[in-house]
Amino acid sequence: MRNVAKYVAIGLLAVGLTACDQKEDSTTANSNGANASQSTQNVTVMAGKMTFSLPAGMSDKSGKLGTQANNMHVYADDSGQRAIIVIDGDSTDETLPVLAQRLEQQQRSRDPQLQVVANKAITLQGLQAQQLDSVISANNATSWSSVVLAKVDGKLLTLQITLPANNQQQAQTEAEKVINTLALKQ
Repeated sequence: MRNVAKYVAIGLLAVGLTACDQKEDSTTANSNGANASQSTQNVTVMAGKMTFSLPAGMSDKSGKLGTQANNMHVYADDSGQRAIIVIDGDSTDETLPVLAQRLEQQQRSRDPQLQVVANKAITLQGLQAQQLDSVISANNATSWSSVVLAKVDGKLLTLQITLPANNQQQAQTEAEKVINTLALKQ
């Protein structure tokens, strides 16, 4: 679980770095890629083990980060405020509810105002998964966070969706749309 927490922390850092990086070249992105990123696209990661639909306006930012891109993929909009992070974790014998509970405790230790909306078991194409939905407060801003934990071939896969929570219902609906397209293969 320490690795999951480390990867989620790296993911949150990556979103921040992406936001900073995008401010410098946003005019280039707007002139070159605005039309290409306006429609929903299907994404396949982890050697075909995970697929999902990427919302309009988001694109792959994995290469812009100075991290090991072989086990983490970052997708974000030009502002960096809307992001999806996919992490191919290590093998673990711990159950998904235990991992999600530990993740919730770690989030709560970083954000005492954390609002947990749901920590529930879900099923994705017959595979068990755990979904942790929360509202995170940091730097005078609130963000919606949906984290899906699943095991594929004994390895922990994590998908984290972070969206601005100015309109919590809208953020929750957008996150659910992505989760509803999530497909896992053994």
